[in-house]
Amino acid sequence: MTRYGEYQTEIYAGGLAGELPAHPVDFPSLERKATEVLPSWIHSYVAGGAGDEHTQRLNVTEFHRWGLVPRMLNGAHDRDLSVELFGLTLPHPLFLSPVGVLGICAQDFHGDLATARACARTGVPLTVSTLSQDPLEEVAAELGETPGFFQLYTPDDRDLALSLIHRAENAGYRALIVTVDTWVTGWRPRDLNTANFPQLRGYCLANYTSDPAFRRRLPGAPEEHPSSVVGEWVNVFGRSLGWQDLDWIREATELPVLLKGIQHPDDVRRAKDHGVDGIHCSNHGGRQANGGIPALRMLPEIVEAAGELPVLFDSGVRSGTDVVKALALGATAVGVGRPYVYALAVGGEHGVVHQSRSLLAEADLLMAVDGYPDLAALRQEGLRRL
Repeated sequence: MTRYGEYQTEIYAGGLAGELPAHPVDFPSLERKATEVLPSWIHSYVAGGAGDEHTQRLNVTEFHRWGLVPRMLNGAHDRDLSVELFGLTLPHPLFLSPVGVLGICAQDFHGDLATARACARTGVPLTVSTLSQDPLEEVAAELGETPGFFQLYTPDDRDLALSLIHRAENAGYRALIVTVDTWVTGWRPRDLNTANFPQLRGYCLANYTSDPAFRRRLPGAPEEHPSSVVGEWVNVFGRSLGWQDLDWIREATELPVLLKGIQHPDDVRRAKDHGVDGIHCSNHGGRQANGGIPALRMLPEIVEAAGELPVLFDSGVRSGTDVVKALALGATAVGVGRPYVYALAVGGEHGVVHQSRSLLAEADLLMAVDGYPDLAALRQEGLRRL
């Protein structure tokens, strides 16, 4: 049983030898450093949200509306943070959410590979976006024994969709996460004011240019026709899915299929009727639709409707404390987005390792101090509305 909280002992021991942490352990400091190192056009894309970003802010502040209830003398010297997910026994409930510009957030523009190597070192599963800078097979190869999940933006070309699904399956990904709230991009003023959209500049399209079904749509080799690549990507990127589409997606793969972007319990029940294997409660971090309810507020209703199905959660997670609160509300596993992207920008592979270990250490120590030896105890009585 790993004691993730011992990472703080490593940091303090380094201090005795005159060594300070190479990177911040808190999100605000990390965000400031990332702002300094990222080109403005990349930073605005990562940091920005839809509309006036009110929903994006609510995702974060909603965590402040919940308080953990300490339970003393409860035998929390040893903590078991393990979870069961898709037939896997994972040592902890943290995973990294898909980020479509992850690749260009690293100094060498190969951030997907660097992050996968960090996940191999920490055991934190990575959800790889359809919009990666390197092909999904190369990213999977860097994960080692750590599970990877593949996030699908279902294209408006069934042959291409099936090709991407089968490639993910063959590459060893352990689940298919179908995003349902991003068949068209939301209104994002930060990017619109600078007329900036990275994929239209040809970035993070490696899974398309390496795919035989997509290449058949081009007049020649992708490297010879870069403008055609972007044009075809625009034509094919998003399909407005209907419930009937879940049937052929479900039939296309033996992988567990989850829906990402679900925030209403009735949608959970309909998804169950179509044979999905899990739900990913998320509002895309507030990047897609402004004016909505924070994802965390809907999580208890989603969990109740899901029943025995696992529920993954992201949106607004900034700390290990946030992770614990989402788990207390019933999430099976909790994903982070911007924190690890900023860590990648600031410190590359090592930055992501440090950030992941910091999140796990904070979560582990919080459960220790508050007297929760495992997630079952936490979910039973760990949280109160403030």
